[in-house]
Amino acid sequence: MVIAVNTRLLLKDKLEGIGRFACETLRIITRQHSEHRFVFIFDRKYDPHFIFSHNILPVVTYPQARHPLLWYAFFEWGVPPVLKKHKADLFLSPDGWLSLRSRTRSMAVIHDLNFFHFPEFIPRYVMQYYTFYFPKFIHKADRIATVSEYTRNDITSRFNYDPSKIDVVYNGANSIFKPVSEEEKNATREKFSRGCPYFVFTGLIHPRKNLTNLFRAFKQFKQSIESNVNLLIVGSRKWWTDDMQKAYENSAFRDEMIFTGRVNDEDLHMIMASALALVYPSYFEGFGIPILEAMYCDTPIITSETSSMPEVGGNAVLYVNPQSVESIQNAMLSIYRDAKLRNKLIEKSRIQREKYTWEKTADKLWTGIEKCMQ
Repeated sequence: MVIAVNTRLLLKDKLEGIGRFACETLRIITRQHSEHRFVFIFDRKYDPHFIFSHNILPVVTYPQARHPLLWYAFFEWGVPPVLKKHKADLFLSPDGWLSLRSRTRSMAVIHDLNFFHFPEFIPRYVMQYYTFYFPKFIHKADRIATVSEYTRNDITSRFNYDPSKIDVVYNGANSIFKPVSEEEKNATREKFSRGCPYFVFTGLIHPRKNLTNLFRAFKQFKQSIESNVNLLIVGSRKWWTDDMQKAYENSAFRDEMIFTGRVNDEDLHMIMASALALVYPSYFEGFGIPILEAMYCDTPIITSETSSMPEVGGNAVLYVNPQSVESIQNAMLSIYRDAKLRNKLIEKSRIQREKYTWEKTADKLWTGIEKCMQ
């Protein structure tokens, strides 16, 4: 079988959630199924690191897909000739985009429908593309995989797609995420937080991630109790907004809010494993990989009671109302004050995290591929 894969998000040192999913699952699948040939379709020069096994043929087609017009050109004019040339039996797209012009059987991985729930967080021209094309992609797909039951139900109810053709393939966590020693924690705090304990947020800095209320909650946390606790924000400021800026500027504790920018996987692991807790009060997630990464690091978690996050966290995390600054603040106070609570959450997370590994993800995705080809 020849499986062509949209690998445009396999970008060296720039793997976000979907790129990470693609990287980890494809690494396993291509090595486990050497009897099949994989054609990786990139939209720019690729890093050899992503050619995981001998049965992968990398192909670069253009244009680089960085704008709705270029997305259209890449998928409708760049991809079809590659599928035809290499006689692909299946086109697998880990980011959900499909080629409407191609007649090749297609499987889309749709991680969430956040753009339909929070259109105000999406640039208008991007939202227009999503609104017009994503329903077409969904109905074009011969089969769909998604990363939570929440998103499966969202797709089914919103687009009347047959639920029997949707596979839930939960995310996993990179094996690098694991607990560290007290000595390593102290060294990490010296490197990133001036030797102080800290809460951490990690992820794309985007309005949907609710940084504005996190900044306000941290301010109220600092006002309510005397402590040397910092707040580390790990991620790129690509979607920084005026509301975030105002919340930051209006805090008397700006010096204790530390922006690390994007960090490599090794530093992210050390930061996560050395934190007092992960605070992840996102408005909406299709899964929420940082939640799982924190679980594997034995780091307590504060996250939202909305969308897929209760499904991922189970009874192993402390839930908050993301709309309520006080709810986030109170959770931070509880974590800071109560060592027994922290230990209880860690013990429960060790059980909960066993549900989620990249090996299980890859196996379920491959099962979906086989069903798609039947």
